[in-house]
Amino acid sequence: MATVLPELVSYLEGLPEPHILFDGQYRILAANAAYRRVFSPQASVVGRTCYEVSHHFSVPCDQAGESCPLARSRESGHRERVLHLHHTPQGESYVNIELVPLRDAKGGQAFYVEKMEPLRVAQGEPAAQGLIGRSAGFQRMLELVARVGPSQASVLLLGESGTGKELVAHAVHEASPRAALPLVVVDCASLPENLFESELFGHERGAFTGASASKAGLVEAASGGTLFLDEVGDIPLPMQVKLLRLLESGTYRRVGSTDLRRTDVRVVSATHRELKAMVAEGRFREDLYYRLSTFPIHLPALRERAEDIPLLAVALLARVAPQRRLALSAQALDALQQHAFPGNVRELRNVLERAALLADGHAIERVHVEQALGAATPQSTGSAAPATVSQPASRHAATVADTSLQNLERMALLEQLKTHQGSRAALARKLGISERSLYRKLRELAGRAPPA
Repeated sequence: MATVLPELVSYLEGLPEPHILFDGQYRILAANAAYRRVFSPQASVVGRTCYEVSHHFSVPCDQAGESCPLARSRESGHRERVLHLHHTPQGESYVNIELVPLRDAKGGQAFYVEKMEPLRVAQGEPAAQGLIGRSAGFQRMLELVARVGPSQASVLLLGESGTGKELVAHAVHEASPRAALPLVVVDCASLPENLFESELFGHERGAFTGASASKAGLVEAASGGTLFLDEVGDIPLPMQVKLLRLLESGTYRRVGSTDLRRTDVRVVSATHRELKAMVAEGRFREDLYYRLSTFPIHLPALRERAEDIPLLAVALLARVAPQRRLALSAQALDALQQHAFPGNVRELRNVLERAALLADGHAIERVHVEQALGAATPQSTGSAAPATVSQPASRHAATVADTSLQNLERMALLEQLKTHQGSRAALARKLGISERSLYRKLRELAGRAPPA
């Protein structure tokens, strides 16, 4: 192996992030203490290849179907950044990699320095919290999160309902320099138009009937941190102008005040709507759309990442039934992967919670999943079934099935309410639903409660 200058080794040792130095044959020549602590605390890595240590591969990453920063650097001649799934003593973890080529006296690439920063908001295996996945679509999304997180750019999250937009917003916030400061969620769909401005910007005492005291708004609460505008497509047109002023100048006024206030917030917004179509129809301001969508990120639907369902299922089961050690049979997993899940991860969570309630033992079988999906078929009674079913009977059967599923959902919610000790917001996050949906379900429960 090539001789490494001791000054360079000393420099690497002083860096707080994990760093390695390796040659053109991928052989590690030096690794600092931060790298050894995270990736190989028990064994030396010097002399081994980087792909063998980090990936357990026998060939370089680009020959194993992944993007190799060294190969990309050779092609471009510059530093390169990629997101990889690395092996660590604690399990597989996503790592943001930045590679810098070091040139010799003739200008050729002689050595390479890699900096690795674990992306703690995502996992490639089941985890108690955070984003989970290994599919190509999930990794493309995560790489965009890793790139935009450290910046101040406004981010627009686009995807179907239930794809985890709030989790991704948290990931953007956690990857930013603002991570130690608040992330404040604004549920734009649940705020009535007449209260939107007051909730967002705050109000002064006497500004309107019922305003008995001054109140700070959500923008003020998020100062220094991140403001997450969920379902931004539901913002009323009159409010869009005032939001645009906030984004462009960082200024706003409380309702009932003439004083101009300043705030420093990074805005992440999300929607399942087609904002471009809304702009064309005059229902969403074009200037606001371009201000919000500096860096758009598409969240893949669950059907586009069906290979992640086994990972998600294990993690979700641990959340919905933490007191039970439940496992899914191969047939049950097959049934889940065959379902389209129009409600995405939120629907998967609900299905697993129902299946857990239907299973008496420690295993969830295919029949439990089918019942939870509402797709279970009646067992044959030995007599010939009629060729057709009358329409009223079909409606009755559908009503019975719907009622059964509603009962299961109510039972699951009641069980969570008995054990949950935190806030309603925390319970909503745990259940994978919005606070608005949680309060609606609680009202439904209250309406069904038996008289005292």
